[in-house]
Amino acid sequence: MQNKFQELKQQLKIPAIMAPMFLISNPEMVIQACQSGIIGTFPALNARTNDILDEWMTEINKRLEQFKKEHPNEVVSPWGINFISHKSKSMNKRYDEDLQLIEKHQPPIVITSLGDPSAVVEIVHQYGGIVLSDVINVKFAKKALEKGSEGLILVANGAGGHGGVLNPIAFIHEIRRFFDGPIILSGAISKGEDILAAEILGADLTYLGTRFLTAEESGADMAYKNMTVASSIEDIIYTPAFSGIPANYLIPSIVNAGLDPANLPEKGELDLSGEENSKIRAWKDILSAGQGVGGNQKIQPVTEIVEELSGQYQAAQERIVDQYKTFVGTKS
Repeated sequence: MQNKFQELKQQLKIPAIMAPMFLISNPEMVIQACQSGIIGTFPALNARTNDILDEWMTEINKRLEQFKKEHPNEVVSPWGINFISHKSKSMNKRYDEDLQLIEKHQPPIVITSLGDPSAVVEIVHQYGGIVLSDVINVKFAKKALEKGSEGLILVANGAGGHGGVLNPIAFIHEIRRFFDGPIILSGAISKGEDILAAEILGADLTYLGTRFLTAEESGADMAYKNMTVASSIEDIIYTPAFSGIPANYLIPSIVNAGLDPANLPEKGELDLSGEENSKIRAWKDILSAGQGVGGNQKIQPVTEIVEELSGQYQAAQERIVDQYKTFVGTKS
């Protein structure tokens, strides 16, 4: 399976995955990302019904295959889907139906979250795909590997949505003590030099979500995109008030909802059913972004974002080479 992952990396312009974003990612974003040379992904539950998900996966496969035929010399990257692997109705009421669609459409990559990935692994490995599991600590990482996942997405401090709390440097080092397989680093990665830094630390790929919030193809509405462009790291708050699980949110969206970011309750105790807050919709009005939000300077196409990241990545490589040459020169 390690060889299969290395083959996958050869299909990338830069070592990056456009992370699946709840209510944001869609087939067009995935297609544009793959055609630009990075892995495009989306959450299965972004499709409101199982039939719509079937249509989305059909469209992605069809259009990417057509693009490959029309552009045989272009790098076309694989795509992936994020699957909530927890069987409870509250987590994923379409567990069985969506898993059947994964078997039908055979996405090259399946990313599991919030549960036992073993059933997913069994199906995905039958058709030669790769299973990655996102984890926020060492305990969950070991569990995912025990259940058959061959790669880990380390959701470190600063990631958008339900980010972890671990420092990315320490997190990678801890995982590398017992795992030499594929690692994807997530958390406040917004520029090409961040991608190179992650590789130097020992990551194989990087995971970028917030950076694509302001893509033209993004499912975020214009107010969300404009708020993201206008925000910086100081506009991010990490709180469990809205879902019971700590997550990173845009402070301006909390203020716009008539709430005081400095006086939020703990652990999802905010009552959104009362008359005062009845019009507030978590994840619709309270908007998420990661600490790398400052990397979003304008609204632009996915292809342009990838090109920008690629240029920054190459420039960072050149700087490292020049710095090394200068350092060696001072020693001779």
